[in-house]
Amino acid sequence: MNPGVPYIGRFAPSPTGALHAGSLVAALASWLDARAHGGTWLVRIEDVDTPRTVPGADRLILRQLAACGLHPDEPPVWQSQRSALYQFALDVLIRKALAYPCACSRKDIEGALQHAGREKPRHGELVYPGTCRTGLHGKVGRAWRLRSDMYQKNMPPAPVEPAQAAPECIAKVARPVEWTDRRLGAQQQDVEAQVGDFVLQRADNCYAYQLAVVVDDGAQDITHVVRGEDLADNTARQILLQQALGLPTPTYLHTPLVRGANGEKLSKQNGAQALDLANPLAALNQAAQVLGLPAQAGPVANALAVWTWQWPHLAMGGTLDLGPHCLQCRPH
Repeated sequence: MNPGVPYIGRFAPSPTGALHAGSLVAALASWLDARAHGGTWLVRIEDVDTPRTVPGADRLILRQLAACGLHPDEPPVWQSQRSALYQFALDVLIRKALAYPCACSRKDIEGALQHAGREKPRHGELVYPGTCRTGLHGKVGRAWRLRSDMYQKNMPPAPVEPAQAAPECIAKVARPVEWTDRRLGAQQQDVEAQVGDFVLQRADNCYAYQLAVVVDDGAQDITHVVRGEDLADNTARQILLQQALGLPTPTYLHTPLVRGANGEKLSKQNGAQALDLANPLAALNQAAQVLGLPAQAGPVANALAVWTWQWPHLAMGGTLDLGPHCLQCRPH
């Protein structure tokens, strides 16, 4: 953390359902990190993907956080109310020739990859082959994509301070995006080879998660991002966008995942149960143990105070040595 730069962190849940044990781990870690730094903790409801949003889930999440003693320092914001910001950012990228319209459907992309002899990896993404980079050739644009070959050749590893200016031209030689995660250590990804030109605005006119999160982190002056390890793969794309938009790169810490008995990440998609608000301390103790913190007794406020005192010894030095956790295997 830079001296003199106020710490601002955030928890940004998607209202596709109630918080579960896995999402509480990220919420608690981000809250503790902000408190241990003497910083500000914000909550942002990431409801930009409106087709997946469950009515009322946002208010339920806020009630769950409050029951666990995790209160934001400012009123929450909703992405669905911030579309003008995303459109402005998209317009900037279009003017700089860093974004282009795309007419490809998912089936088109799969066909192009098969034709090139490239298969989608298991649990991986379809790597966009750049079909529309050179123009639509009479087709109708369905979405907008970022050119992933625009990374600056001489950019230092992230985080960078201060924010670098957006490049005025496309770099001829792409290099991997590099950054350091406080828990996972040195990371890098060749976005062009491993992801391709990624979507900024979808065919249904929804702004993509990558664009919205980068714009919001910049607008809210976020200095530290603490989130689940399943989101680590998004970091390189977000750094590309931060550079393209002239925004600073936050410091990242990706927390361990809670896994079910089958080894898969606990999530709403695989039946994760909502937190039991009748016993918030039990839920917090379970999340704390995933983070390597000891269980506490007594009022929730006391438990949070103890963990805040213990957190710097665990996290600030980048010494989080935590593996995956299985709900069925961990003592309660």
